[in-house]
Amino acid sequence: MDRLKRTILCASLLAAPAMGAAQDLDLNTPNSSDELRSEIKDAMSLYALVDAGDTSPQALIAAAQADYGRIVAALYGGGRFGPVVSIKIDGREASAISPFEAPDAIAKILVEIEPGPRFQFGRAAIAPLAEGTVIPDTFQPGARAETGAIREAVDAGVSGWRNAGHAKARLARQQISANHPARELDVQLDLTPGPELRFGQIGVTGNDTIRTRRVREIAGLPQGEVFDPEEIRQAERRLRETGVFGSVAISEAETPNANGTLDLAVQLAEQKPRRFGFGAEVSTQEGGKLSAFWLHRNLFQGAERLRVEGEIAGIGTSGNEMDYALTLTYGRPATFTPDTEFYLTAGIERLNEPGFSSNQASISSGLSHRFSDQLTGTFGLGYRYIDTEDAFGDREFQLLTANLGATYDTRNNSLNPTGGYYLSATGTPFLGLDQTESGVRFTSDARAYFGFGTDDRFVLAGRAQIGTVWGPDLEETVPDYLFYSGGGGTVRGQPYQSLGVTANNGEFTGGQSFGALSAEFRATVRENIGLVGFYDAGMITEGSGFSGDSDWHAGAGFGLRYNTGIGPIRVDIATPVTGDGAGKDYELYIGIGQAF
Repeated sequence: MDRLKRTILCASLLAAPAMGAAQDLDLNTPNSSDELRSEIKDAMSLYALVDAGDTSPQALIAAAQADYGRIVAALYGGGRFGPVVSIKIDGREASAISPFEAPDAIAKILVEIEPGPRFQFGRAAIAPLAEGTVIPDTFQPGARAETGAIREAVDAGVSGWRNAGHAKARLARQQISANHPARELDVQLDLTPGPELRFGQIGVTGNDTIRTRRVREIAGLPQGEVFDPEEIRQAERRLRETGVFGSVAISEAETPNANGTLDLAVQLAEQKPRRFGFGAEVSTQEGGKLSAFWLHRNLFQGAERLRVEGEIAGIGTSGNEMDYALTLTYGRPATFTPDTEFYLTAGIERLNEPGFSSNQASISSGLSHRFSDQLTGTFGLGYRYIDTEDAFGDREFQLLTANLGATYDTRNNSLNPTGGYYLSATGTPFLGLDQTESGVRFTSDARAYFGFGTDDRFVLAGRAQIGTVWGPDLEETVPDYLFYSGGGGTVRGQPYQSLGVTANNGEFTGGQSFGALSAEFRATVRENIGLVGFYDAGMITEGSGFSGDSDWHAGAGFGLRYNTGIGPIRVDIATPVTGDGAGKDYELYIGIGQAF
């Protein structure tokens, strides 16, 4: 046993030099800024190896020999076209060391770099260009000569021709020469546009269950029309938004057809058609809310969606009267046009609100159309039946409704925006049946976001809401068409739907007009943690168009955000700013996503 131990010890000592770590790795760049040193280090694989603990001599020599090109490429990228790079391993230039003659150990690696001066473009030319093509300002005489600027100029030139229908435009020739005494780089880029092409055959693969004809209808690629890369991007978006596919890719044929067309290949990978999920929210006044849904994303093998959703709200409230809702929604994409979806919705609901309670049933159908990446619109017709008890007694309402809405959304993230705007407006004319009054209800929601600081660490967010009902008198208006204020969606800190109006009979009810303003200051204090301060104010008026008696209230508070992959988890605590409970009463709100 002692002999075995001595043998293992000797073998370990013999192997140790072959695994020797670099004792010293120095970077010497005279008269260079910290920023330039950091850029060079980021480009080098030697530092990555040492940080990872892989310091075997063979690996270090291979990395050093590769770093000549990496360092030069990084310096070229910054406009330095006359660098001198030396990498010495224990005094020997790394480029002269054969990987098969690696030493047993490496004690010191010295990297010495003379970055050289920055160059400017002396001549910066690219031709021919399609009409309307804009070349970046970074590629022009007198600008800093960076390789990135050359690449951007080529991309812009090729994209200009592709946008004009020349799908096979490419860089044909480039002439680049450095004038070292003048510190100038002369660049001539020659493009070959190729012929104008039209969309040809559309091949589809990977659609195991969805019909090929429906894939083509949803994609909406205009076969026979002039090639446009934007059409391909939109087709990929449409297919992804169905939810049927886990991956979508559209590729172009390498060679155009003799008739001037270019074939495309749509490559798909379907995901499981069925899905379910659930959610939960809680606040001290509105109680708990539980929701769950079941979804089929390919009901009739044409990407039709059927969603069944149930919700229970008001759990644990003092009145112990909960709300219930069951909704079925059917959607069919690419109806009439690739960007138009048909929908059919039916639902039943039990509502127990501070101002009324009701049993409801409804059905509606219509179309939703996407006009652009920012603008969408909807139009639908429906029927509603409401059996309600409110300040004016037990009543029944029957309505035929029309719904016309539009949304303009430029936010950079719907769950946690740091910039952009959101504006939605909905008008709902309704025709009363069986002694129900007719009229129109209008609502609008406007939001704005402004981020500043490093990576938009700070965000100012604002929101304005308005709504009104024209036509029927207050006592003849459908109760859930009236407006209330207070709670998570309007004024935090105030009790849920606590602000309304007092009817002529002295009972509490909603008003026919509503307005609210909210402001938030959001700050990211850690990578995934944020703090929020907010102020909300709301107003209710008795009559249409903000006429009649009115009242207002306000609330303020602060919140904590924990960012996740599906949006921030939100915890807000707020107190009234007006009324007897100002600074005394508190409300707690928990949910996913920002408050607005």
